[in-house]
Amino acid sequence: MGDNTLAAGDDVIADKYIARSSAIAARLIGGEMMIMSAVDSTFFTLNEVASVIWQAADGCTALSDIVASRICLEFEVDAEQAGRDAEMFVNDLAQHGILLVSEKPITAASPPEAA
Repeated sequence: MGDNTLAAGDDVIADKYIARSSAIAARLIGGEMMIMSAVDSTFFTLNEVASVIWQAADGCTALSDIVASRICLEFEVDAEQAGRDAEMFVNDLAQHGILLVSEKPITAASPPEAA
């Protein structure tokens, strides 16, 4: 795994570890993941790519690894664009408390740090 960063043009995206919050309700309905935040009642319907990121958000797998090993391979997309899109998606869900984000792996014993 080595250096866990994604190059995006002249920017380097620092690696993040993501985990699903326990303060949500989520269901897979008709191939789409439906998620609602218990914190602010925000409702999201995830497309196929976003659903892959959501399902891989185990707190131990780096976002760059999810993008490289799942998104780029399954959807045949450019790594730089996929990385930028994944960052935006993760940041959006994190703002609503749906995803937890940390610079280090997230375990039950170590709550996430602010990214």
